[in-house]
Amino acid sequence: MIQSMVNAMSMQSIVIATKEQVSCDLDGEIVILDLKNGIYYGLDAIGARIWNMLQEPQTVGAIRDAILLEYDVEPERCGQDLLGLLRDMGDKGLVETRNETAT
Repeated sequence: MIQSMVNAMSMQSIVIATKEQVSCDLDGEIVILDLKNGIYYGLDAIGARIWNMLQEPQTVGAIRDAILLEYDVEPERCGQDLLGLLRDMGDKGLVETRNETAT
């Protein structure tokens, strides 16, 4: 069920970091430890910014809009890259996705 929700992710989907992990900032980058399987993941500065936004429920579109304001990137490329990152994080169990619109 979680897998199908990750694959169905859209700009209206609400995403949040799962509680089964811990993370820390290392000079502007993020290291995440998945407590379920003991695997570490690393994110660069942009990934770290996204990860920090994921600490509270956010729509994918709101995250994309924030990244567009902060970085020089084409909107279509930003959206595709963001969805790819979030799907990958979802596959690894680092984020939860709800296909609902924020209220």
